[in-house]
Amino acid sequence: MIMPITLSDAALGVFTLCNRARIFVYLPQIFKIGRDTQGAAVIFYTTWALFGVSHLSTVAYAILVVDDWRMAAVFAANTLCCFVILGLTAWKRAVFKATLKVLEAAVPSTEHADHADAPRRTGTTLTNSSFSYPFRLGVVSERSGPS
Repeated sequence: MIMPITLSDAALGVFTLCNRARIFVYLPQIFKIGRDTQGAAVIFYTTWALFGVSHLSTVAYAILVVDDWRMAAVFAANTLCCFVILGLTAWKRAVFKATLKVLEAAVPSTEHADHADAPRRTGTTLTNSSFSYPFRLGVVSERSGPS
């Protein structure tokens, strides 16, 4: 005799399937950060930290309240992925910032009077909604003189 699937069984099945699949959904994000050359500027620390803490609290719930070690393992993997994303983002931003400082030091400044005859530099301050760099990356142009 086949037992009918209850609404709570269906909800548990969907919950389990989605949370197991989520582990694999983190991988493209991790690979994209790894290939990024702009300091992973579109990754928001707050979002991923909240996801990680949320998953960690679910690990605690799974162990302490429902004594479900399989659920705890799935959410521990989700937690690990969130913290990998946070760590990789922090590393990429540090490398990017250091690279920009090296480039900035390598390009002579034209803002001083003794460089008045040097080619004009154009540039932009690098900013986004999660962080900003307080210096300008200069690009040497063929023209000289005031803009």
